[in-house]
Amino acid sequence: MALLDPLLRRHFIRYASYVVLERAIPDLRDGLKPVQRRILHTLWSMDDGRFHKVANVIGETMKLHPHGDAAIGDALVALANRGFLIERQGNFGNPLTGHGAAAPRYIECRLTPFARDHLFAKHLTRFQTSYDGRNEEPVVLPVRLPLLLMLGADGIAVGMNTKILPHNPCELIEAQIALLQGKPPRIVPDFPSGGLMDASGYDDGRGSVVVRAWIERQGDQALVIREIPHGTTTESVVDSIVQAAGEGKLKIRGIDDFTTEQCEIVVRLHDGADANSVLQQLYAHTQCQQTIASSILAIVDGKPLDLTVTMALAFLTDQLLDLLRRDLEHQVATLTDEHHWLTLERIFIEHRVYRRLEDAETNDAVRHEVRAGLRPFEPFFVRPLDERDIDHLLSLHIRRISLFDLEKSHRDEERIVKAIAAVKRKLEQLRATAIRYLRGVLDEFQETWPRRTRLTTIVDVDKGEATHKGLTMSFEPETGFFGTKIRTEHHRTRVSPYDRVLVICDDTSFVVTGPVERVLLRRPILHLCVLPPGKDYSFTVVYRDLVGVAYAKRIRIAKSARATAGRALPDGVDRFEFWTLDERPGRVHLEFVQQPWQVVKEGKYSLNDLPPSAAGDKGIRLAPWPVAKIVRLPDTEGA
Repeated sequence: MALLDPLLRRHFIRYASYVVLERAIPDLRDGLKPVQRRILHTLWSMDDGRFHKVANVIGETMKLHPHGDAAIGDALVALANRGFLIERQGNFGNPLTGHGAAAPRYIECRLTPFARDHLFAKHLTRFQTSYDGRNEEPVVLPVRLPLLLMLGADGIAVGMNTKILPHNPCELIEAQIALLQGKPPRIVPDFPSGGLMDASGYDDGRGSVVVRAWIERQGDQALVIREIPHGTTTESVVDSIVQAAGEGKLKIRGIDDFTTEQCEIVVRLHDGADANSVLQQLYAHTQCQQTIASSILAIVDGKPLDLTVTMALAFLTDQLLDLLRRDLEHQVATLTDEHHWLTLERIFIEHRVYRRLEDAETNDAVRHEVRAGLRPFEPFFVRPLDERDIDHLLSLHIRRISLFDLEKSHRDEERIVKAIAAVKRKLEQLRATAIRYLRGVLDEFQETWPRRTRLTTIVDVDKGEATHKGLTMSFEPETGFFGTKIRTEHHRTRVSPYDRVLVICDDTSFVVTGPVERVLLRRPILHLCVLPPGKDYSFTVVYRDLVGVAYAKRIRIAKSARATAGRALPDGVDRFEFWTLDERPGRVHLEFVQQPWQVVKEGKYSLNDLPPSAAGDKGIRLAPWPVAKIVRLPDTEGA
């Protein structure tokens, strides 16, 4: 075992690292997991403007991806259904209803114009060999926009997970512009399914959001669900409503799902039903309201890193500046080469340097004559002459030489010089260039990418208050049983499945119970009430012991106590002087038993500040002398 331990440790670390880096966690730079990156690179390599069979795309991606074709197909469909990067043709399923896509051989796809323009640039891409060494794949795509926050991501790795919520692209671009201008951005999620959202707990990506379905009222006859929370489907929402109705948590007449391209779930109500009450019940007990936690974990410099939205945006904005700088530098180099070749061509033809080649008999002689003929004009070169330039000049056709237009050549050179100067100005004002680029994208796609999720403030619905009170609890004096299965008119009370009921019997015993079928009580009921949901509760009792000394105690029932029982008074005492459910019980007036030696004949005591006591405790002794009479006084302390 001692020999196996280091071996297992080493292999487990390798496996865990592989899952984190190569499968589950997206890279911050392009916001993609490896399978998504390989799919997009394959589509770019295959791109000819026409649709491709998804089966063919999967087959080509298999050359780069070491896992199965099903994983590639599922990832492609999910990416296509987001709508930003892959254009669909055929049945790609319906994320709204949860229906799956058709077989890959029946559906087609291609890159969107947005993906072609903003995700790929060969001169900005670093490549690596594929898993089998036969092909090349990009390390990351040179994505210029914050794709990680646009798409969102879910992933579970070894000992860690990521849950990145999708955001609106236009709002992300505006946030990047704000960062470039030195302003703090504020960004909240935006879900493709729409709905309502309270993002007050989002905390820059390290908190959570509360999302609700968008529900319209049709009078008092029906409620229509038009948009559902992120992470649900119409089928799961309908199932949750049916289940809640079956458990008595809400009362509806029926439900119909007419969803096609748009969500339309009709919840039919009973005649005379309160639509607002049913609406709150839907939010409390079904998937019409969800709380979604956010955890932005992404690969940064080859390691998983926990981020905030602002940190991710700042990194990606710096990456945008770097990509634009490298792209502009590449443009300068390309234009400089073009200017250099135009200058060489003009000199080569205008000064008839090509005539020197007529007597050269070998390749070395030809190249020597080109160098010798151009040497007097070196001060006019854009850069020093190299072997590529000689190859370029020797590839000129006779027709081009004979039709050479000197004036056009000068105009072309002037145009290129101006273009180089313009690009260099952009390089000098890189932040302004980045802002212009982002505003150009914003102008192009602002109408295409509207915000779908409406921001609002959501007050949490108390499940107990919202639940339909469809249960009845009753007490049967003959048997002493109390519960939902008892059919009698004694001490009836309506409850919901979430309610707690306090029962106080005339022998000072008490019970706290949920809506159970039956529970045996010791004696007839003195008091019965449904406890307020979601908070602690207490009741105050005053009694005399066997000697006649007066005591008071406050019995606390915690909000977490679903079921409890006990005696309100200690053993041997079976009668209250009085008891009250008021939070401020007020005061009591005590008249003491007259003794010949006793000077104090009466006293007044406040019960408002009694500490909580456990069932069975004596409580607080109000006076050391036996009491003949106890009178409760009104509470005037808070007046």
